[in-house]
Amino acid sequence: MILRVFPRRTKATPDDDYVRIGYPDLFVPEDISEIHISVTFTWDLKEAEQLAEAWARYGNVKIGGVATGQRGGEFTPGMYLKRGYVITSRGCPNHCWFCSVPKREGNIRELEIKDGYIIQDDNLLACSERHIRAVFEMLQRQSRRPIFSGGIEAKLLKPWHVELFKQVKPHEIFFAYDTPDDLEPLINAAKLFKEAEYLSRNRLRCYVLIGYRGDTFDKAAERLNTVKDLGFCPFAMLYRDFKGETDVSWRKFQREWARPAAIYAKNRKEVTY
Repeated sequence: MILRVFPRRTKATPDDDYVRIGYPDLFVPEDISEIHISVTFTWDLKEAEQLAEAWARYGNVKIGGVATGQRGGEFTPGMYLKRGYVITSRGCPNHCWFCSVPKREGNIRELEIKDGYIIQDDNLLACSERHIRAVFEMLQRQSRRPIFSGGIEAKLLKPWHVELFKQVKPHEIFFAYDTPDDLEPLINAAKLFKEAEYLSRNRLRCYVLIGYRGDTFDKAAERLNTVKDLGFCPFAMLYRDFKGETDVSWRKFQREWARPAAIYAKNRKEVTY
């Protein structure tokens, strides 16, 4: 068996008996053949090297994960992501300055579709129509409402995509407002969902990148309010550099824009178009 070790726990971390967080404990399984240190964040790479040394006495150790820059292969449910999460494609045709996906994964690669309800693709809508429809057919079989937690690019959204979303009744769909040229596609996406009578803040969410070089609290707040007024529930994503360093003031600002209840409890300024 392969023991998977993670530097930190997130909501997507697997939770079976062959998963450990951090350093060895008193209950290491005896039947492990390999130990995989899985690293999601670049700022955990140093910690991963220390974990590799600590776990070496228990078997052959390998360090991997997106933070290492390694290209991903076929997706195995429950292996490095908790059961329910699924990746049906890897890669992205865009080359955003803040994103490592194109460099690591290249252009879109469609994978074998496995069962799951939380879609983690890099850019699902960049896939072929055949693949996208097959993913939605898979979602129809699931017992839980799907969550599109990333990879839904507004500029690629078409009316037939919206119809597919309506059919599977998602719990949440996340878009992104990372750069200025994302705004016009978001406006169009809001229009498409409104025309389909599916514009709901409880379902439509939008990550908004904040805190990068040159950004200000006023500029960030304006973008977040713009997203809110379009009908999306904004979720502030604080930019981190390779070391994971962030400013205390930006962290406080981000927390204020990461909880829907807090966002809509406050009287934000109006933004009109």
